[in-house]
Amino acid sequence: MIYSALIPMKNLVKAKSRLASHISQHQREALVLDMLHHVLHVLLESRLLARVYVVSSDSSILAQAKTWGAQPLIEEQQGHNAALYAAALRATDASAILTISADLPLLCTGDIQAMIDQSKQYQLVLASSLDCTGTNAMLVRPPLALPYLFGPNSLQRYLDAARQKHLNSTVLHRLGLAFDVDTIGDLRELAVVRSESRDENEPVLCHVT
Repeated sequence: MIYSALIPMKNLVKAKSRLASHISQHQREALVLDMLHHVLHVLLESRLLARVYVVSSDSSILAQAKTWGAQPLIEEQQGHNAALYAAALRATDASAILTISADLPLLCTGDIQAMIDQSKQYQLVLASSLDCTGTNAMLVRPPLALPYLFGPNSLQRYLDAARQKHLNSTVLHRLGLAFDVDTIGDLRELAVVRSESRDENEPVLCHVT
């Protein structure tokens, strides 16, 4: 089976706007790029994916992603889900597509392996957010067997859509896939986790539950 990955990225100008009252625009942009770099590194180092694409309307993000080993795809449609659908249409050689968030600072290769292992049994593998309402990653075979439904309460909407399409599905709950950074609380928690990891002399990026 051939697996490819899509990573959607917003324009840097809009990067992590919920943090705007706490850190500067430059700091937000640096944070976003740092997390993207980490996610790309994990995906590429896993050697489990034939291709890794970054999808964005921001040419500077695409240029940077290319230097890090990803294949850039300019958004062809407006709107997050429509842009992902158009990008997935271009990944024609894949038999399964992993769509994953760019802001997963605790992601490790074991998380990607777990999703692929589950995909051998399930047509739809979902990775939930910490609050179990959102979706931080989805692996579906065949590609585009379901429409993209990212947004509020997406996890349940994906599960409902899978039932309607008669696709079997499962949900993974792993810290590396669930922990994303949207608020100042998330950023502070990440700093604590990284500090604890340094104290314990072990790599923070492989913590899982």
